[in-house]
Amino acid sequence: MPEKSMLATHAKDLRSGKSVWEDRSRASISKPLNDSIRADVVVVGAGVSGAFMAHALSQRFENVVVVDRRPPAYGSTMASTAMLQFEIDTPLTELSAKIGGAKAARAWKRSWRATQALTKLVEGENIRCGFRRQDSLYLSGDRLGSRGMEKEVETRHRIGLPGEFLPASRLRETFGIDRTAAIVTPGSASADPARLTIGLLRRAIRNGAVVYSPVEIKRLMAARHGVVLDTGTHFIEAKHCVFCTGYELLEGIPRHGTKITSSWAVASRPDAHFPHWLKRTLVWEAAEPYLYMRSTPDGRLVIGGEDEDIDLPSYRARSLPHKTSRLLAKAKKLLPGLELSLSKAWSGAFGESADGLPIIDYVPDLPNCITVMGFGGNGTIYSKIASEIVPTLLKGRPDKDFDLYRFR
Repeated sequence: MPEKSMLATHAKDLRSGKSVWEDRSRASISKPLNDSIRADVVVVGAGVSGAFMAHALSQRFENVVVVDRRPPAYGSTMASTAMLQFEIDTPLTELSAKIGGAKAARAWKRSWRATQALTKLVEGENIRCGFRRQDSLYLSGDRLGSRGMEKEVETRHRIGLPGEFLPASRLRETFGIDRTAAIVTPGSASADPARLTIGLLRRAIRNGAVVYSPVEIKRLMAARHGVVLDTGTHFIEAKHCVFCTGYELLEGIPRHGTKITSSWAVASRPDAHFPHWLKRTLVWEAAEPYLYMRSTPDGRLVIGGEDEDIDLPSYRARSLPHKTSRLLAKAKKLLPGLELSLSKAWSGAFGESADGLPIIDYVPDLPNCITVMGFGGNGTIYSKIASEIVPTLLKGRPDKDFDLYRFR
């Protein structure tokens, strides 16, 4: 008999508009669930977080199942701009003040290692997702001015992380941007998040995993030796369950210090005219909210930001024209002379935590269930970190950084 029962997640309207990643047709890699089944591990969620998890688990467990209420990659992943940065939204100097210097250093260094491991994985397995190694240009703003940026670089150097401080004069000379300072850093990347997700899931399938959709999990129940997921028509029995449900959060879990907000993005037409250095550089600001930009292999410029502390799908949708104008105006102010013809505009739900770190932890009262919530601007990197931590936990071995990501 079940020992504990709880509701799963409620479906949300996670995005509006049409992102640039939706243009490419994708063959289906999932199939319907027509019977009750058993598995070693069930991954709930077939977005980028679930894909990294399935890829990692399929190499260590024989029977891995992935389920989603939508087709793979069609939730928040499709709204991502996929700037794959090791740099955490919370500056190292600020995070040190929040959680202590030693923990902050571990968090930043873990993010660096995960970003390099992600690069090695994508290139090593030849996942075709428009992946490109990139530098990161972090501009001064209302969060960090020139002195703050200089201190940030010094703090990063003390723990062995790269980064070069650029004063205003060098920033203007090199990038034509008029700000008081910047930090330029190697080691980041960019990709098409939907193709990355599908590529990871394809490789998990080759390892024996099975992806089912559409599957709606109505309720989950803790059983004596695992967990039972009720779809309303069938049951999935598993030894372990990992929830990678993005911003459709599991009912009943602690939410202290977390919030769901809204973000907007636009993309130009292909072969747009913009400074050549943007082909190899990601741009973002030490500001709240911050503007960010990246290019794509087909020559589009993607611009995002304008975040607001509102989680209302109707507001995201009706604000799209206004936010589109705001993003374009901010980009032109930053890069005078920029002329773009926009082809896509979209918005999506976005998650934040008080310290900028994700949550990777056991679900309270459900010891065989783990939840992954990749809050913050580097959600894809946090998904990679989760895919490193969770399999070791399920095998009964601790991860040295697990304490950084538990419920706080």
